[in-house]
Amino acid sequence: DAMIRWRRMSGYNALWVPGVDHAGIATQVVVEKKLMRERKLTRHDIGRDKFISEVLKWKDQYGGTILGQLRRLGASLDWSRECFTMDDQRSKAVTEAFVRLHKDGLIYRDYRLVNWDCTLLTAISDIEVDHLELKEETMLKVPGYSSPVQFGVLISFAYPLEEGLGEIIVATTRIETMLGDTAIAVHPEDKRYKHLHGKHAIHPFNGRKLKIICDAVLVDPTFGTGAVKITPAHDPNDFEVGKRHNLEFINIFTDDGKINSNGGAQFEGMARFAARVAVIDALKEKGLYKDTKKNEMNLGICSRSNDVVEPMIKPQWFVNCHTMAKAGLDAVRSKKIEIIPQQYEQDWYRWLENIRDWCVSRQLWWGHRVPAWYVTLEDEQLNDLGSNNDRWIVARNECDAMLEAQKKYPGKKFQLNQDPDVLDTWFSSGLFPLTVLGWPDDTADLRAFYPTSVLETGLDILFFWVARMVMMGMQLGGDVPFQKVYLHPMIRDAHGRKMSKSLGNVVDPLEVINGTTLEDLLKRLEEGNLDPNELSVAREGKKKDFPDGIAECGTDALRFALISYTSQSDKINLDIKRVVGYRQWCNKLWNAIRFAMGKLGDHYAPPATIVVSSMPPVCKWILSVLNKAIGKTVTSLEAYKFADATSAIYSWWQYQLCDVFIEAVKPYFFNDSQEFDSARAACRDALWVCLDNGLRLLHPFMPYVTEELWQRLPQPKDSCRKTSIMISEYPSVVKVILMSNGRL
Repeated sequence: DAMIRWRRMSGYNALWVPGVDHAGIATQVVVEKKLMRERKLTRHDIGRDKFISEVLKWKDQYGGTILGQLRRLGASLDWSRECFTMDDQRSKAVTEAFVRLHKDGLIYRDYRLVNWDCTLLTAISDIEVDHLELKEETMLKVPGYSSPVQFGVLISFAYPLEEGLGEIIVATTRIETMLGDTAIAVHPEDKRYKHLHGKHAIHPFNGRKLKIICDAVLVDPTFGTGAVKITPAHDPNDFEVGKRHNLEFINIFTDDGKINSNGGAQFEGMARFAARVAVIDALKEKGLYKDTKKNEMNLGICSRSNDVVEPMIKPQWFVNCHTMAKAGLDAVRSKKIEIIPQQYEQDWYRWLENIRDWCVSRQLWWGHRVPAWYVTLEDEQLNDLGSNNDRWIVARNECDAMLEAQKKYPGKKFQLNQDPDVLDTWFSSGLFPLTVLGWPDDTADLRAFYPTSVLETGLDILFFWVARMVMMGMQLGGDVPFQKVYLHPMIRDAHGRKMSKSLGNVVDPLEVINGTTLEDLLKRLEEGNLDPNELSVAREGKKKDFPDGIAECGTDALRFALISYTSQSDKINLDIKRVVGYRQWCNKLWNAIRFAMGKLGDHYAPPATIVVSSMPPVCKWILSVLNKAIGKTVTSLEAYKFADATSAIYSWWQYQLCDVFIEAVKPYFFNDSQEFDSARAACRDALWVCLDNGLRLLHPFMPYVTEELWQRLPQPKDSCRKTSIMISEYPSVVKVILMSNGRL
């Protein structure tokens, strides 16, 4: 908002559009929890249509909260353009984008490895996976299990070899996946296993032959035993090995994380972590278990359900990102897009140079339905929707799909079934710079404002959102969606912890603006969706951090504090005491203006031209340092160094205007002697110049107090002053110099 106000005051046609996305998986999870807590119902109990109605009710309530917070924060948005990723215009655009990308060969359906959530029963994106670093054996609570589950260990066991060649020892952190092993890999130069190249191990539970393959890409001969079990259907690295060596891909899990028939009758129906224990016991019975050692590991946890993510092969819709990623790389390298701070360009290059195809389908109900229909021919049974990839018809609507199917299968009777899946929220969000301006229609807004000037966002979604906008904007809009990307630091609590509802350290901006008691903070926690354990932790967190509640700080103090914090590397450790300090400074500003207004008098009118040469030295000095403050502020804003801008403004107001100038000129006003009339008049003029320019200089950061005080300032003779400070002219060094009729 500081950016947009500054640019508007600087004469630009500044547009900032308000909008919210539908937050597919996050919203669905919250509403499902609400349904279960309040009515003991699942979404399946009430059906898809009624569930969507429940979500829309929730969206109307909390979507309004988000927009209300933006309004209270003083966001100078064009509210007449408010939009939502699932409104009619944006939904039409999402369908159009999917159809066009599919027609261009960039969207396809395939069986690939995805992050699968066994609780939510959907694929999830990488951003929804939290990575838990385990240093040693750790017992963790997992949804659906009454007892904690062991992680952070490496289990060694042996596979018997064919032809009486003995055994080969492998190790794994996920012993249950051995039920889906289809090979064992060794390094081609490892002399220990050269005699086994091309031989087979025998699976102890099903007799399946596991070929011993050579793979120099995967296997490090110095790690462990130098032999690696390969489960192509349940591990990303093994998946690639499976493709390289044309191995069998055996899925051993049901969608809800139980062992299926491929895992063998001995284990079928067991929950995956119960099967973990059962497999170890069965290996011990056969004398094949070796040992268990503690092992550092990185465990993927779904941020929405807290379940352990399971890599699984699923038929999904994918976007081929490689050519679009290259265009995005070239745009940054050629400076067509500038990333600020520049250090994050390296993250951009790393992500896009190693990009994988993007899984855009989700097994959810809340979101944009995939615009694809499956053709089932007469006399066929629809046992597995989408099992034949050639049968899919991508179209803008069912009528178009029907016409396309009739062309593809002339004279045949068929049935169409739309894919029940929805699209990843990032798909619609990735189109936002286009859709917010009316795309796919050729609108005046699109021609006037695309590409936009700057995107301001958090560094944590540089890849997940920014890269998708760049790729899709260049592919569908024909140009980059924005010329600059400014990445703000992430707000954390005063202790440096990520804000998390379960920790109870999330701060609602309205609680800082209005102030609140500890009792009300705790009451809001109880009205949320936290489970009893999370609620207990959150309550203790609130009591520790805000024993006396939060003092009323107002919007201006919160804004100024947050912007002044932006010099803090990539994280902001938000201390409410600092916001309180700026609230006190707002009070000081108010008092300074009251003093000044009293000294200007009721009948003072600033002259059209201010002559500096005859002013007392202190007046020349304050105008000189005002000039420097303006220069420093504008230079800092142009360089996106917002903390430097706030520092320049604060220093001038606090240490030069209030502490020095106002104190220095008081004697002129407390002495009525006529010999000081000229000096008093000059001081009034200098004071007015300072207040007028100083308030306009401060306005982008503190809009409310500056608007209120600026409206009280006397108006120059014969001038046509703007109706609001927000559309007045931003101060410039040149203007101050001209006013002086010479050197300051």
